[in-house]
Amino acid sequence: MRWLNLSLLLLYPLAWVAPLMQAGLLPLFGLERISVLTGLRALWASDLMLAAVVTLFALIAPYLKTLGLALVQFGRADARILPALTFMGKLAMADIFLIALYITVIKGIGVGRIETLWGLYLFTFCILASLACSIFTKRDETKY
Repeated sequence: MRWLNLSLLLLYPLAWVAPLMQAGLLPLFGLERISVLTGLRALWASDLMLAAVVTLFALIAPYLKTLGLALVQFGRADARILPALTFMGKLAMADIFLIALYITVIKGIGVGRIETLWGLYLFTFCILASLACSIFTKRDETKY
């Protein structure tokens, strides 16, 4: 679990720049690739509050959780911080839910066109792997 958790420190930034989806208004026009970072850039230009919330869910919470978990796993932090780290992981899961909700709404309306890409699966994997790391670290906290 330690090495999976450490690999997330490299995989998260890759997932943030990877294309999550291609979206366009009408099928006749070209599709624009959207990543976590391009989506955040657009949000910061239009809605500061939503941009701050998504930045917390998509970038800060999962990365801090992964760093904190690594510190626990390598004996640099007390295992008593694990409940706080698990809570941070739940915040990160909210981001995946929001992305899935947006895709469902856009596809359901039928006005635009959206295609999911490999970055969505990588980002989802990172969140779920981080959640698994915290669950298994919690079980093995007597080792640390």
